[in-house]
Order: sequence, then C-alpha cells, then structure tokens
Amino acid sequence: MTTIDHHTAMTTPAARPALVARVVNSILAQVRIWKNRRAVYRLGEMTHAELADIGLTRADLHVATGLPLGVDPTVHLGSMAQARIRRMDDLARYRVY
Repeated sequence: MTTIDHHTAMTTPAARPALVARVVNSILAQVRIWKNRRAVYRLGEMTHAELADIGLTRADLHVATGLPLGVDPTVHLGSMAQARIRRMDDLARYRVY
C-alpha cells in the first residue's frame, strides 16, 4: 500500500459539508461581532442622559470597547445593563420610607 492510498477522515466527502459549514459560521460570527463593535462605537455619540435611558453609562462603553476583538461587546453591555436593573430593583424593594 502506498501513502496515496491512505486518506484522512477530513477528506471524505461526508466530512466536507461539516467543515465548510463550520468555516462559514466562523466567518459570519466574526462579521456579526465587527458590526456590533461598530454599533457600540456609535453609542459613544449619545449623551449621558440617552445612555442612562437604556441602562448604560459611559464607563460601560469603555469597558466594552476594551474587550478583545473576538468578543461581542453587545453581549457584555446587555449583561451589565441587566445587572444594573436588578440592583436598582433590589434597592427599590428594600428602601425604607
């Protein structure tokens, strides 16, 4: 048997669609992250009051833009806004009048 007769599992026709799908999904995820990062930069053009209306602060934007390039900053901003809303709800619930 020669080395040409041996082939790996990745070259089988059944494995090719899965490999192509994985590569395409990876590229699409990177494009989505890039678009979301651009949207976060546009949030920086908002005033402090507008950011407060959506539950964010200017510091949140700085943290999100400091994340590595492969990380979606909008996911991080969403979790920070949700945590802030929960804290405000907890404070309001336990406030003594």
